[in-house]
Amino acid sequence: MALMITDECINCDVCEPECPNDAITMGLTIYEIDPNKCTECVGHYDVPQCRQVCPVDCIPLHPEHVETHDQLMTKYRALTGKEN
Repeated sequence: MALMITDECINCDVCEPECPNDAITMGLTIYEIDPNKCTECVGHYDVPQCRQVCPVDCIPLHPEHVETHDQLMTKYRALTGKEN
């Protein structure tokens, strides 16, 4: 599953630099996660880094982008060109 940022986001700016896939960008009012780039940090880290640093816990799984670990790994490989 890709992650998403809810409207509880306080725009603290800590999540964006933590994303290894550059999936997090500033939207109109809050940060947003591009589900086509989000691998939940699979291939990079054991846990999603944005969730680790978020002070308000506003980054849940995105219910409209359900993906298995294997699908996330395939996306990681496509994004990075790495075989991990």
